Amino acid sequence: MADSVNAVVIMVNMGNNTMRIIDLRGKRLTRAAMLEAMPRAEMGTREAHDLVAPILEDVKSRGAAALRDFGEKFDHIRPEHLRVPVEAMREALNNLDDGVRAAIEESVRRIRAVCSSQVPEDFHTDLAEDARVSQRWIPIERVGLYVPGGKAVYPSSVIMNVVPAQTAGVESVAIATPPSRKNDQGLPDATILATCAILGVDEVYAVGGAQAIAMFAYGARGSEPQDGEVLCDPVDKITGPGNIFVATAKSMVSGMVGIDAVAGPTEIAILADKTAKPGWVAADLIGQAEHDELAGSVLITDSEELAAAVQAELDKRVPRTEHAERVATSVTGRQSGIILTDDLDQSVAAANAYAAEHLEIQTADPYAVVPRIKNAGAIFRGPYSPVPLGDYMSGSNHVLPTGGTARFAVGLGVHTFMKPVEVIEYDKRGLKTLAARINAFAVSEDLPAHGECVLSRFIDDPYDKATLADQERKAGL
Repeated sequence: MADSVNAVVIMVNMGNNTMRIIDLRGKRLTRAAMLEAMPRAEMGTREAHDLVAPILEDVKSRGAAALRDFGEKFDHIRPEHLRVPVEAMREALNNLDDGVRAAIEESVRRIRAVCSSQVPEDFHTDLAEDARVSQRWIPIERVGLYVPGGKAVYPSSVIMNVVPAQTAGVESVAIATPPSRKNDQGLPDATILATCAILGVDEVYAVGGAQAIAMFAYGARGSEPQDGEVLCDPVDKITGPGNIFVATAKSMVSGMVGIDAVAGPTEIAILADKTAKPGWVAADLIGQAEHDELAGSVLITDSEELAAAVQAELDKRVPRTEHAERVATSVTGRQSGIILTDDLDQSVAAANAYAAEHLEIQTADPYAVVPRIKNAGAIFRGPYSPVPLGDYMSGSNHVLPTGGTARFAVGLGVHTFMKPVEVIEYDKRGLKTLAARINAFAVSEDLPAHGECVLSRFIDDPYDKATLADQERKAGL
């Protein structure tokens, strides 16, 4: 008989940075129990929904005036310019540190190279003479890209959103990112603006949070409604990570516009065995925990000795890191933990159940493990492929599925900004060979008009059921 999930979670309190233990050893868990045992953050989406709904409605009705009010309320500054002047972006680029600019340009070069190889090709299939179905990949016309602020600034997210969109051929790209209190005009972070300038994006808004999602979904008129000035046109799709309010807003406008995903807090899982270096594993767990108190840091291992050594490293390293309080809250939270397994097979099963946004493989033979992973936003093979490599400069995209959604969702890429459209091309002969069968199919579904619209091409009166068979015979159907 399979064990229940209640048998696997062990809470331990040895210190301020002690991770909880989820012990799967000796357990035969059902799929449902395995999924339930995985550490997850509690999102609180219902409360967020109640807070976000009036924001969406206010932006929809009042446009730019509401955006300024929300900037003052949530970002503690009233932006002088909701749409960032191009001159401000040029100035930010001119003042950008040379080393940072070189890093940004290298990141752009690498992800653009990877994106160029992702562009899908059109194709066609000839099913018979005069019968062809083609597929075209068409870029989305206008997209809104959200770049978060908050506890950190993310010029890397500008790159991860913009480059795939540009490579896909999107004609109109707009960026929204929170205003910064460091600038008395309420402009966004200067490095973000400089990155926009490097990428040639000139439509940038000093708007953050759920209000930015509302602006993209509904559009927004200027602060003087009688002038009829349009601040921002609606977009066709919204992408980019954000906090729970951004994620909730994206969920609520989905259907009116497309979205990439409803992202939760960021997360890492490290699948490791006794050969892994405890200090490196601990550093990588801390690195992800640095993002947010709700960030998930998970170690999956069949080595109790490694687990203890990693915990000892955390006890040493967490108090010394820059954001120690944030990291400590993250690694000790219910969304984090050490999963102990019987062997590598069970470790792989746990990794596939967790479906991490970022999955590091630090085992004796990581090459053999990678093909066994079915669920992960991105896989980082070997000890020299840490997650920050993917965050900044590997050429991969760091906008990835979270919260276990990697079981069915994929990360951002060129495909995010394109849509496949089929083109059906039959001539008279191609349709005639199928006309009678289409009619039979339609009648079987009690949709006779479907068949009649095909038969009308070949016989005079498809509505005359009494003579229909004779008409079909005479028409050669």
